Amino acid sequence: MNIHKLTELEAKEINTWKYEGIYTLYSFSGSEEIIEELLDGTYYGCCNDHGELIGYFCFGGNAQVPGGRDAKLYIGEDILDIGLGMKPELTGKGMGRSFFQAGMNLAKEKMQPKQIRLSVAAFNKRAIALYRQVGFTVETTFSSRGREFILMTYSCREKGK
Repeated sequence: MNIHKLTELEAKEINTWKYEGIYTLYSFSGSEEIIEELLDGTYYGCCNDHGELIGYFCFGGNAQVPGGRDAKLYIGEDILDIGLGMKPELTGKGMGRSFFQAGMNLAKEKMQPKQIRLSVAAFNKRAIALYRQVGFTVETTFSSRGREFILMTYSCREKGK
């Protein structure tokens, strides 16, 4: 997989992504403001070996959920927040682990945090199972805009960085 700073073309494609069922929470609005956020330097595109965009990663404040910020859960030193999204038609096809691992490797190598933190919607059982398999642990739960989220962390030191 190839991970790189998100391009404008990729940002425009991501901004059209729509997810089905309970996953509509992750759909993009198509607004110009979203394009601006996607191109702010904190987003990375992830392409397969054929150069096709399969997903994105973001780091820092853009990976945080407003309710978690309101509850002051995003504190601590040397902790990197990670957010991600996979192309809707590729979800649920067994590609999640290798995709997520690619983003984790980028975070560990380029940003070198002591911990990686993420927020996931409590209903997203597929993602939660994947994060647990990779070594994330549940820290707490919180509400944001009427939905429950789980805050999870991963210690880079324990995992051999």
